[in-house]
Amino acid sequence: MIIKNVSLDIVCGITSKLPSTGRPEVAFAGKSNVGKSSLINALMNRKSLARTSAAPGKTQTINFYNVNEAIYLVDLPGYGYAKASEEIKAKWGKMIEDYLHQSKEIRAVFLLIDIRHDPSENDKIMYRWILDHGYEPIIVATKLDKIKRSQVQKQMKAIRQGLQVVPGTQIIPFSAQSKQGREEIWEIIDQLTGMAE
Repeated sequence: MIIKNVSLDIVCGITSKLPSTGRPEVAFAGKSNVGKSSLINALMNRKSLARTSAAPGKTQTINFYNVNEAIYLVDLPGYGYAKASEEIKAKWGKMIEDYLHQSKEIRAVFLLIDIRHDPSENDKIMYRWILDHGYEPIIVATKLDKIKRSQVQKQMKAIRQGLQVVPGTQIIPFSAQSKQGREEIWEIIDQLTGMAE
């Protein structure tokens, strides 16, 4: 997709009503420090549209990024942030669940997993949750530039086994630094949203 314009259109907090956008939506879920903002910025060719933060757990809202007035990239709150209170975690969980449950426009859910580590308990819960809501998540293995090439296949296998992924699940290694994986992700988005030429 050639990106002509992007904007942060809608921000939903814990008490906000979820919008009905009327456009295809692609959602991104992942742990607090997995590199979600960096991925979204890389996809949109912007440096800092999605706020990256040294303090994880910053995204406490659902952010809807309007791309070309055609589709929305939806940034879900990061989960598993240790310093958040149980009450806040429960509210984030409810926001994510409500979104997956209520949005009529979701075409795909990308689940981001840090390629350097085996999937955490929260990653496994999130993966199952997305499946239970009727979506087959596409896995993005982030922080690819942080490991040696020789480790990539081993870590991909660890993700596959750790999440016990459904056969046929796509796992895309991604680096925000080199942008490796960006084109593949856009191809999937284009196909699933009907934007493919």
